[in-house]
Amino acid sequence: MSEQAIAVKAKKVDDVAELFSNATSAIIVDYRGLTVAQVTDLRKQLRDAGVQMSVIKNKILTRAADKAGYGDLNDIFAGPTAVAFSNEDPIAPAKILKNFSDSADALEIKGGFIEGKIMSLDEINVYATLPSREDLLSMLANVLQAPIRNVAYAVKAVADKGDDGEAA
Repeated sequence: MSEQAIAVKAKKVDDVAELFSNATSAIIVDYRGLTVAQVTDLRKQLRDAGVQMSVIKNKILTRAADKAGYGDLNDIFAGPTAVAFSNEDPIAPAKILKNFSDSADALEIKGGFIEGKIMSLDEINVYATLPSREDLLSMLANVLQAPIRNVAYAVKAVADKGDDGEAA
């Protein structure tokens, strides 16, 4: 192999290692058996959520994962492999891929990491079923508003009762 080809491959490894290092999460999938239309639809859903999906050779993935500190993932780099990287919402790739795999049996989630922690398939599925960040914040706001709302209702009821007593 020429030195130029080696340099090109080393650059690819560095680029993928940088993707691993910068990502808040990366989910590895086997996409074998998906139709072109399904892959296009999946990529669109991921892109809309700010997630980048790349098909990368396993040898490059193995070297890049080692370089980025995710060498424990090397066992799942077998067969056709695609990786969904997210730099923003760490749960987005897991949610989208889990929902997609429920309707498309050909897509198989192999593993990955979320916020620097390597996750098993079961752990990824648990994260995928969690409500979104916005939903969780909305639930928290409702819980925090409930006591204030109850006090306001009580004050209003006392005020209404006071108004009824003066009018009579």
